[in-house]
Amino acid sequence: MITSEFIFTGDVQGVILHGLHWTASTIELLGVMVIVCGVVAATVWSLKEIQHGALTDAFRSYRANLGRGILLGLEFLIAADIIGMVAIVPSFDRLGILALIIVIRTFLSFSLQIEIEGRWPWRRHDGEASDAARSGL
Repeated sequence: MITSEFIFTGDVQGVILHGLHWTASTIELLGVMVIVCGVVAATVWSLKEIQHGALTDAFRSYRANLGRGILLGLEFLIAADIIGMVAIVPSFDRLGILALIIVIRTFLSFSLQIEIEGRWPWRRHDGEASDAARSGL
């Protein structure tokens, strides 16, 4: 089995590991920032809709926009977990933890997608057809 010990010296391995830690931390921070910005943007957007008197639409769009921000942030957090747990210190224990985290976040993403679209993902075509029929296309 070829390991990085045969390819890189100890100093180079340290620099690479430091760079991977920095990269994973940066991506995690970006994911959190995306979620926070999504909350702020969804709130501001909905407050503007409330000012125009569309309370029902404001609530519906708030939930959808909030869900989109969380979904995008979760994607960044999953990427950071992959880098942090597999690329830096690969082991079967860490791989199991990563698999569990990905399963939980995938379930969250799936649930949020259903909340945003209001239908099952495999029924997306039915919704598009009914939307087109309502718009007269």
